[in-house]
Amino acid sequence: MQKPRINPVLLVSPVEDGYVAYDPVQDRLHQLNAVAALTTELSDGSRTVEEIAELACPFVPERNADQITRWIAEAVEKGLLVWEGTASSQSAELPADELLKLTKRLRAAGKIQTAYLCGKRVVELEPANHDAWYDLGEIAQCLGRREDAKDAYQKYFDANPHDGEIEHLLMALNDSTPPERASDRAIQHIYKNFAPSYEERMLDDLKYAGPQRLEEAVNAAMEKHESLAVLDLGCGSGLAGMTFRKYAASLTGIDLSPEMIELSRARQIYDRLELAEITEWLAADTAQYDLIVSCDCLIYFGDLTAIASAALRRLKPGGVFAFSMERGARAPFHLTDTGRYSHHPDHVRAAALACGAQVAQLNESFLRFEYGEEVPGLYAVLRPGARA
Repeated sequence: MQKPRINPVLLVSPVEDGYVAYDPVQDRLHQLNAVAALTTELSDGSRTVEEIAELACPFVPERNADQITRWIAEAVEKGLLVWEGTASSQSAELPADELLKLTKRLRAAGKIQTAYLCGKRVVELEPANHDAWYDLGEIAQCLGRREDAKDAYQKYFDANPHDGEIEHLLMALNDSTPPERASDRAIQHIYKNFAPSYEERMLDDLKYAGPQRLEEAVNAAMEKHESLAVLDLGCGSGLAGMTFRKYAASLTGIDLSPEMIELSRARQIYDRLELAEITEWLAADTAQYDLIVSCDCLIYFGDLTAIASAALRRLKPGGVFAFSMERGARAPFHLTDTGRYSHHPDHVRAAALACGAQVAQLNESFLRFEYGEEVPGLYAVLRPGARA
């Protein structure tokens, strides 16, 4: 009697409503519902078709064993199952290095589920491959597999304790008490890796709209729109600088990442660029500005009171401090699994009140995409010297 078993080259993982099984040789993904998943589990090469049908029969409509028999025949035809003892049942799987290359190709092509299956098999074959654990953590995070991401990142971090970015991510994934802000080391590590592809990913992939939305909020709050002294906190590659340059008589940019500062320098739009942590720089700076902007930088800060107070002290009369954040549902703020803080609108108002400032604008609008979903943003403009 023929006994089916799952094709040994397949990579299998449970999902909410069954299993997914990926054939890396044929680049074919099988979606299995609960009954098909059970039938596949029973197909371990020790049971006949009839025995499997009898065991799975109670779980199909009208307890029809013929449905199980037909499904097994179709699964063999598609390569999901093979017959025990045949040459195909002894098929060799791809080696780990080939699977790792395939993992990267699948991820680049947007086939995240299949990339996860391949990446998971890579670390099973090579548990000491810590870079593969890092890749698996990123892929698991894309899929919302929080525990898998945490475990994979921890395996990587155990061998790479100098990695500030993963150290910060693990705080979020472990639900640890978050720091007041991301460490200098974490931010520098993030943007050292991110800088080469920053604008392509932000503008093309994520459809980043922060500078334009922040400009709208500033225009609604300020009467004077020309010959301004403008300070760009966390200037990055200069995307906000490009937006606000037309209003500036002078434009100063501050950033903690050397790689991002060099991207800004290449634009030749800033009159002054400095490599520094923005809180420390504001405390030491004595210049005054008409407009201070911080676009997608305060996502690395929790409580905004200290940074808002420092910025407001550097404003000229009539000046404003404008900044964007991720809009969070949890008050006052929350360190998300991405390692970025989201902020509730009530916290912006509370921080302004604590600084003796007025909330001139507080708008909610699209910020960018994240894992295919829209990320809501908050766009705030504070004016010093008045009660909120």
